[in-house]
Amino acid sequence: MSTAARTSSPTSTPASATIRPDVRAAIAGSVAVAAALGVSELLAGLLPGATSLIASVGQVAIDLQPPGAKDVVVALFGTNDKLALELFVVIVGLVIGAALGLAARRWYPMAVGGFVTFGVVGFLAALGDPLANPAIAAAASAVSVGAGLWVLGWLLPRSEPAPTPSTTASAQMPDWSRRSFLLRAGAIGAGSVAIGLIGRGLLERQRTPPAGSGPDVPPASVIVRPPTPDTDLSTTISGLTPIVMPNDQFYRIDTALLTPSVSTDDWSLRIHGMVDRETTLTWAELVSLPMFEQYTTIACVSNEVGGRLVGNAKWTGVRLREVLEMAGVHGDASQLVGRSVDGWTAGMPTAWVMDPSREPMIALKMNDEPLPPSHGYPARLIVPGLYGYVSATKWLKELELTTLEAFNGYWVPLGWAKEAPILTQSRIDTPKSGVDAGQVPIAGIAWAPDRGISKVEVAIDGEWRDARLSTPISDETWVQWVTDWAATPGKHVISVRATDGDGVVQEEILTPPAPDGARGWHTVSVNVS
Repeated sequence: MSTAARTSSPTSTPASATIRPDVRAAIAGSVAVAAALGVSELLAGLLPGATSLIASVGQVAIDLQPPGAKDVVVALFGTNDKLALELFVVIVGLVIGAALGLAARRWYPMAVGGFVTFGVVGFLAALGDPLANPAIAAAASAVSVGAGLWVLGWLLPRSEPAPTPSTTASAQMPDWSRRSFLLRAGAIGAGSVAIGLIGRGLLERQRTPPAGSGPDVPPASVIVRPPTPDTDLSTTISGLTPIVMPNDQFYRIDTALLTPSVSTDDWSLRIHGMVDRETTLTWAELVSLPMFEQYTTIACVSNEVGGRLVGNAKWTGVRLREVLEMAGVHGDASQLVGRSVDGWTAGMPTAWVMDPSREPMIALKMNDEPLPPSHGYPARLIVPGLYGYVSATKWLKELELTTLEAFNGYWVPLGWAKEAPILTQSRIDTPKSGVDAGQVPIAGIAWAPDRGISKVEVAIDGEWRDARLSTPISDETWVQWVTDWAATPGKHVISVRATDGDGVVQEEILTPPAPDGARGWHTVSVNVS
């Protein structure tokens, strides 16, 4: 080999090195977007009126979702659907950032335009938040974009590799420029995550209602007794759902990525539309009305067979019909629309609400505590027997009387049924998979508000038997059921079906939740050893 060949070899560039600058530029772009998002979260937490870019874009995605999207997302992620959406927004943002980093390496103004567009989209999305201040939101978006561009401009020159040494000894030295870039990018990325988490924590605290605002909810004049051992079998059966779900374990499904913050100091409820006289109640006027308590089971229409999107609680509040009577409902008003402070709507038949056989309410307490912010503080609707998407308006702001033909609630245009009574359903809570041979309780819950449950049957390997029921609290609540099983070794299939108070047996054929609730018998396979 010639001397010329030996001296030129160390300076030759391997093929893999030609892509390294692009990879570094992409990393720089992603880190810059992470910085912009982190700053946005921090500003949203520090400045009332500013909003999170992540939450704002995610909320637009919720509002523009195609029919069927809710069913798929809830089936995949359950009550973690909002977290999954926000993580998806972040991931998409980081991918866009990587593309902008590559663009910036070739023509920096293109990246600037991309970041500015990103900020404008976030600002426009933020305007959909009723708690956003447009001026503050615009300033916060500008600062967030500026932070992202500063990070990109600072990292991008450092993404270029150092000049290739001309000697073999130098070529064998570590690539300190690469290591330095990764350390800087990693530090900024970690810092962005940290300030983003701090900002989100401050934002959630900012949206927690202030303690002691407005008069307290007075004691109820009509009270219900707490469950007794014969009404709550979970005290003796491990794994069985309790009759009353604690507030912190109660399912939450709604469209609000950020919990609305509502102070009772300036809260009011407007009743309008097809009424004799438009009426507005302040918080003090609402809590001056007679209070009553009732146990009611509510359910999400997205609940799959055997799912957990159902709960039972003691609710305290005022009778909805009493509030409507203040305004004087027109006889031809066939639909009542509940509207939330964030604009979400649910529409239910007026005839259902006015039927004296059930007691719809404006709930102000949940299990003897003020409504948690995530469950609708300060006031929400509880309408026995209807799925939540047509009735259970949280953060209640308006009641509008109209007709069924004149208005569609939020979910109806997305493919869900206009009228949605809760179906007769049941679930196996225990056993779930493997058990030891011997006496094993098979237990679960069944519900059919507001018809009640008259019978639950359990099939073990195709042979049906009646289960014992807990003493029902009311027709509006679920019941627990249990049957004793002498389990023998091997694989066994267990199914359950319920019969409601009208004598209607739960349907067998399995169907998806859309458009008016899931049907089918919950079935599990159990291995006995």
